[in-house]
Amino acid sequence: MPERSDAPLPPVLLADEPGSFPHGVLAERHPAIIRQVRDASPYGPEQRRALDTLLANCLDGVIEPLPADAHDRDRWAAWGAADHTGRSWFDVPWLWSESFFYRRLLDAVGYFAPGPWQGIDPFRPSKTAELDSPETDEELAALDALTGRPPAEQDQALLHGSLWGNRADLSFRLGATGGTAGDGTPPLVADDSDVLWSLLPPTGTATVCLIADNAGRELVPDLLLIARLLTEGRAARVLLHVKPHPYYVSDATHADVLDALRRLVAAPGAAGEHGRVLWTALTDGRLTVRAHPFSCAPLPYADMPADLREELASATLTILKGDLNYRRLVGDRRWPPATPFTEVTAHFPGPVAALRTLKSDVVTGLDADTEAALVAAEGQKWRTAGTHALIQVRP
Repeated sequence: MPERSDAPLPPVLLADEPGSFPHGVLAERHPAIIRQVRDASPYGPEQRRALDTLLANCLDGVIEPLPADAHDRDRWAAWGAADHTGRSWFDVPWLWSESFFYRRLLDAVGYFAPGPWQGIDPFRPSKTAELDSPETDEELAALDALTGRPPAEQDQALLHGSLWGNRADLSFRLGATGGTAGDGTPPLVADDSDVLWSLLPPTGTATVCLIADNAGRELVPDLLLIARLLTEGRAARVLLHVKPHPYYVSDATHADVLDALRRLVAAPGAAGEHGRVLWTALTDGRLTVRAHPFSCAPLPYADMPADLREELASATLTILKGDLNYRRLVGDRRWPPATPFTEVTAHFPGPVAALRTLKSDVVTGLDADTEAALVAAEGQKWRTAGTHALIQVRP
């Protein structure tokens, strides 16, 4: 495993600079999310007041501690709450403030408290609308065209489906309108897919961990990729890691996995066949769903607990999906884009692959010519617009 350089680490990303992408998330996207949640369900006066209070607090207030009786107060204390309480949301690490925002939003809607709203996902209306959309029907129907194509072509199509499915991220769409890649610049800014496939030959012996990102139209292609790995013998067993509770608007929970699986099983053609493969794999143990508390931690994977480290160390390959998992994998810092991906992931306990659509400033592992072409064509927009993606692997 490569050793890290002794050079000083670049600074952690904050949201204290007006006009920066992190500042826009806290100042614009988070208020939009609160209003969306408030309007999406018939919350009572208590929940509506709490949401209004959170809206005011996250714009002009300071970070307040969790209630004394919060079930996870000690966990958040271990995750650094004491260091950030009393400070502006904009003056603490961006990853931490984003994560704590979603934890406080769940408090506001009564997700953890005894009562009628306990365990009710505040983002479910958006998730189900995404999953039930005509676009999902079209994407599932497109699977039929892959039947009979060469196996390598099918592998690559489903890998890219999982990669670009991240464009369906609901929270991202609240603050961006999308777009196309700049002239002369590649949509895929790094592509280690050959290395990924070399780690998963069709021997039927590999264990793959897939750490999911979003539900809905992203989770469906993730499940299709898992079905492909199992049916082609590229994996004997898959561990699918999801969030233990709602997070970042559209992040996948176990309930979202079941919704997506039922959507697949009910679909005609190849999609339904993939769904039945997954259903059987869940029942016989070849596919297992995990929901580790660290999945919602405001910390990089370098700080993962021992039990999670042990599980990932035993995997043939861990695949991390999405932008947030990438930030947690490499560290949410102002890395120069040419910083080697192998260096910043040296802490990870086993072979690791990142499938990520770029929706934040953090990026590593680019060659100088690629970065220069991107900057010349688009300035810094390529980092956050969701129009570029990468497949990076550290064997």
